[in-house]
Amino acid sequence: MINQENFLLKKDKEYRVYIYDLSSEDKQKEVEIVSGFVSLDHANLFAQCYVRDSIERCRTPTSSAEEVYHLWLNFGEDVKVLSHDEILWDSRDEVNGFIENGSSHMQRNWRSIDPRALKEED
Repeated sequence: MINQENFLLKKDKEYRVYIYDLSSEDKQKEVEIVSGFVSLDHANLFAQCYVRDSIERCRTPTSSAEEVYHLWLNFGEDVKVLSHDEILWDSRDEVNGFIENGSSHMQRNWRSIDPRALKEED
């Protein structure tokens, strides 16, 4: 039998990842809202991997950190994790660190933890 208290508590803690296309002409730039995360850690990890991938797609072998940042601002994706209307993680807080340190393939592999793909497998 489902424990109604746990169900309501879990439903209260729904996490969403908002993805904004920085190259969009639209003022809101919102492209997609991803939901279905099992925890805040899952949502944060997905968001971080997504941003890291966006940054690395803007990087060239000869680009400086400043150039990567400007390319990301013009062509990348900004990401936020929200629960209700509260921002719990914002890519703008970590983007410079991601640019300075670069990212491995595993740090960029958001597809492997995408809740949309996990639902399809079920």
